[in-house]
Amino acid sequence: MMSAMGAEPRLRIMRLLLSAHPEGMVVGDIQSELGIPGSTLSHHLEKLKIVGLVNVSRERQFLRYSANTDVLQNLLAFLFDECCSRSSAIKPQSIANLCKPDTD
Repeated sequence: MMSAMGAEPRLRIMRLLLSAHPEGMVVGDIQSELGIPGSTLSHHLEKLKIVGLVNVSRERQFLRYSANTDVLQNLLAFLFDECCSRSSAIKPQSIANLCKPDTD
């Protein structure tokens, strides 16, 4: 999963799909928003689908992609465990502070 999101275009796709959560987006809208050529976008979406980071559903002739938030939560939990529980590399409170919404 980390490798799949390590490519800059795939990270952009994930950010876009998270901003469109829970409805997701059809491929054409993703392509318009990010300016990624169709064949390249298909490759990136397929990679994200294979590792489980996105869900895909068919709506007539369109494919709608959405972020798989359950898998993302599991990934975040794993990273939190590795960084904050098994070692003292990062203090848990600093992660909590990052996740708080900005109220300013």
